Amino acid sequence: MTESKVAPSSDVRHRLPVRKLFAASVGNALEWFDWTVYATFSIYFATAFFPSGNDTLAMINTFATYALAFFFRPLGGLLLGRFADVRGRKPAMILTITLMAGGSVMLGILPTFHQVGWLAPILLLIARVAQGLSLGGEVSNASAYLGEIAPPRWRGRYSSFFYISTGSAVLLASVLGFVLARTMDKAAMNSYGWRIPFLIGGVLGIIGLWLRRSLSETEQFEQNKSAARRVRRPLLATLRHHPKAVAQLVGFTMLSTLCYYTFFSALTPFAVKTRHASDVDVFLALSVGTALFVALQYPFGALSDRIGRKPQLLVWAAAMTILTVPLSMLVRPGLGGLIVAFCVGLGLYAAMSSLAPAIMSELFPTSLRGLGIGAWYNLTVAIFGGTAPLVISALSAAGASSLFFWYVSIAAAIAFFVILTLPETRNSELR
Repeated sequence: MTESKVAPSSDVRHRLPVRKLFAASVGNALEWFDWTVYATFSIYFATAFFPSGNDTLAMINTFATYALAFFFRPLGGLLLGRFADVRGRKPAMILTITLMAGGSVMLGILPTFHQVGWLAPILLLIARVAQGLSLGGEVSNASAYLGEIAPPRWRGRYSSFFYISTGSAVLLASVLGFVLARTMDKAAMNSYGWRIPFLIGGVLGIIGLWLRRSLSETEQFEQNKSAARRVRRPLLATLRHHPKAVAQLVGFTMLSTLCYYTFFSALTPFAVKTRHASDVDVFLALSVGTALFVALQYPFGALSDRIGRKPQLLVWAAAMTILTVPLSMLVRPGLGGLIVAFCVGLGLYAAMSSLAPAIMSELFPTSLRGLGIGAWYNLTVAIFGGTAPLVISALSAAGASSLFFWYVSIAAAIAFFVILTLPETRNSELR
């Protein structure tokens, strides 16, 4: 990464464009609402789409579909990221939210294996592929948009709205899980209760689409679109001209995605199926931890604007290296230990997620920003995040579930050394 020009300091009070920030972030909120619902409600619908008789195999097949859809994320990041670089951030974000809302509605009305046989898992896979493509473009395009509209001294604060909305949507998913698990019996949940959150996701998509139609295009895109269109072989260009940025993005994203899927997705079925914790307690603990995660986004984003991105990321990676395995030992029956595990894990993750769009936007120039983030971020997420629930389920079935948490801890140590190579970009102008 080349040296960035540092913006001049200004004491002029800045007013946050809150509506614009939420409109830019709402698509990612819907994406993660649906993906979290899929992972957390899998304990109820796994046998709906696969042959009954072997619940463990049905769960593994469900997570295999979850993982396979992730491998369409890099393709979505490549295609939709390039689309955003040459056609605009706004049309790309409208396209991604439309794809995700359609996939959510499709999941809510899919027929079961008992009704249509093997057509059921095929339709499930089609819906997940559409969502995988959508999410591949959403993260990069919304991150680029937030980074490009933010004043340099406020980029961390603007960035924090990405996961304020996302965390709020995940909180809604976990609260829904708690309410439904508390008010409906297991038979009703297995029969139709799990469909309710997916249909709610479709409604959220319509609201998000309406909000995004009012967004204006970024000045950064307008000034650089001609240069973006002249780039030949853009994916190769990211490797040829920005290899260090690619390696850094892959390094810290590896830990970021493992943190996300450990605490937001994989830990819920692991706690219920393997450690035999109450599903009501798990959903309540996840809700409390998610509320804390949301509450910490803006303070951490503001902190990164004051002390810098790098110190904050180093503390996050070091803490995850040390604490991941001890936190896993608290995942057992009993609400207290579950609340501590979720709150500490998600509180630490907030230190990174609050500035993720800022740090990713600062790695690549405008003409390659959508594709650079989209392709390499999503490839890393597919490899490490998409397989996380599958890995933890397979290790649990083999009686070696603790190895998963050592795996996350080792990834955190690697990320720590990668973060050491990052330049400090606080207050810098985007290239």
